[in-house]
Amino acid sequence: MSLPATSPTGTAPAADDATRPTPDETPVQAERVPRSDGGSSYVPVQTRSERFASTDVTRFETVTSRDVAWKFSPLDKLTGLTAGVLDASDWPFDAVDVGSDVAIEWIGRDDDRIGSAGIPEDRAAANAWSTFGRALSVTISGETPQSVTLTRSELGSGARAAHTVITARPHSVGTVYFENTGSALLSENVEIVVGDGADLTVVSVQQWDDDAVHLASHFARVGRDARLRHIVVSLDGDVIRINPSVHLDAPGGDAELYGAYFSSAGQHIEQQVFVDHDAENTRSRVTYKGALQGTGARSVWIGDVLIRRSGVATDSYEQNRNLLLTDGARADSIPNLEIETGDIAGAGHASASGRFDDEQLFYLQARGISEDIARRLVVRGFLAEVVQKIPSPELEARLEAAIEAALVSEEAPRS
Repeated sequence: MSLPATSPTGTAPAADDATRPTPDETPVQAERVPRSDGGSSYVPVQTRSERFASTDVTRFETVTSRDVAWKFSPLDKLTGLTAGVLDASDWPFDAVDVGSDVAIEWIGRDDDRIGSAGIPEDRAAANAWSTFGRALSVTISGETPQSVTLTRSELGSGARAAHTVITARPHSVGTVYFENTGSALLSENVEIVVGDGADLTVVSVQQWDDDAVHLASHFARVGRDARLRHIVVSLDGDVIRINPSVHLDAPGGDAELYGAYFSSAGQHIEQQVFVDHDAENTRSRVTYKGALQGTGARSVWIGDVLIRRSGVATDSYEQNRNLLLTDGARADSIPNLEIETGDIAGAGHASASGRFDDEQLFYLQARGISEDIARRLVVRGFLAEVVQKIPSPELEARLEAAIEAALVSEEAPRS
C-alpha cells in the first residue's frame, strides 16, 4: 500500500499558521533566559524543562556551536536544514503489512492532532514545522495487535521537511515501524500520542546512504496506564540525530526507550533523550548502546530525566554504554537527572564508554575462533541486549539481521 506524494497548492504555510500557540517569551536562543536581577545580559538555562520551545522558526536565532542543543553537532553539514529552505511537499513512502485497524492519511496543518504531543525546542525542528504542507497520520485502533511498516527510500538529496502523527487510540495495541534507506537531507517531527490504556511500539531503523543527513525530533505523550516502547537503530548515514522526548502526564504511564547504533569512520550519530515524569506512579527505562569504529567515528548521547513535584512514586532509570572498537573514535555520554520531589520509588542513571574486554576476546580465541569473528560476536552480543527488548519476535529478528549486516560491512573502516 502506498499514498501518492503530492505538492501542496500555493506556497508553504507561514509560521503563524501553526495550530498550537507559541510561547509568549521574547524570541531568544533556546538555551538562554533573562537574568533574574533584571540585568541586560542572559544566563544559561539551568534545567532541561526550561528550554524555549516554539513552532515558529523565526523565534530561534541562528544556530552556533555555543548553543547547548548543538554544541556537539557538525554544524557545517546541517546548515541546509537549520537555516535553508525546505521542500514542503508530501514525502514519498510505501506502507506494507498494514493491519486492518490501521488508518493512514494525509492531514492538513489545521488538524487538531498537530501539536498534541509537543513542539520544537531547536531551530531545525522548528524549520521543518514552519515549512511542512501536510502531515502523515497513522492511527491504530482496536485491542487486537496491529502493525504497519513505513518504508522511505526515495526522499532524494534535496533539503526536505516532514511531519508524522502517530495516534494509538485508548486500549489499542500496535507497532509502527520506520525503515529508512537511500539518500536524504531531512528534518522531521514525529508526534506520538498514546491513549489511555494503549500499548504502542515505535521502531525507527536508519540504513541511509553514506551521504544522508537526518535530523528528527520525536515527541510522545503517554496517557493513563498506557505504555510506549520507542526503539531507534541507527547504522548508516553521514549524520543521524534523533531526539526522542516523552511526557508522562497521566498516572500509570510507562515508557521504555531503547537505542542501538554503530558509528563508522567519519560518521556522526547523536541522540538527545528527554523523559518528563509529570504524574504519579509513572515508570521509565532508557537504555542506549553503541559501537564505534574508525577514525572520526562519533556518537553523542545526552539523557535528561525530570521528575517533577507531581511525579510522586516515580520509578526511573537511564543508561548509556559505548564500545570503542578502534583508536580515533569518540563517544560523548552525558546523563542528567533532576528530581523535584522526595517521594519516589527509585531513580538512577549510568554511563560508560570503553574498549573491548580482552578476557572476552581471549575466551573466544582460545576456542579456535579467529580474532575478526570474535570481535564481531562480542559486538553483536553487546548490541543484541537492546534489540532483544523488542516484544515482537519478528521485529527483533529483522533488527538483528540489520545489525549483523552492518557489522559485516564495517569490518574495514569507511574511507
